Amino acid sequence: MDLQGSCACGKVKYGLKSHTPYPYNYCYCSICRKTNGSGGIGINIMGDNKSMNIKEGKELVKVYQSSKSSQRNFCSECGSHLWNYHPEYPDFIYPYASSIDTELPKPPHVVHLMVKSKAPWARINIEEGDKQFDEYPDQGIEQWHKKNNLYIE
Repeated sequence: MDLQGSCACGKVKYGLKSHTPYPYNYCYCSICRKTNGSGGIGINIMGDNKSMNIKEGKELVKVYQSSKSSQRNFCSECGSHLWNYHPEYPDFIYPYASSIDTELPKPPHVVHLMVKSKAPWARINIEEGDKQFDEYPDQGIEQWHKKNNLYIE
């Protein structure tokens, strides 16, 4: 699936391909909460890093090294978190669903992860079929899409 994304001020625009576009993974860790700032959660999807194309505003994209292995890219003009990159997985890039302008498909259920780290004020709305984990589940983004027959070739 071809995806188009941008920041809030519109000065950074990007595109990429994703085989795993369902925004199902709700992360409650403190880093996602603080860098994304949306309701106490962060939601990312996974894309093909080789297809990543920053169409406008490349000079405005800055990196916050949130851990040894996590490079969070954001717009230096408006502060919008755009995508995360992990050098140990060079084939993949993890755009925040909130930065995607393309209409994303609605997941049949969601996974609430890192619940042990959630802010006390954050609400977890569990619906039928949802799963909840104190930490990271064993199943990754690609596996979840394949298991649910949602992987797009």
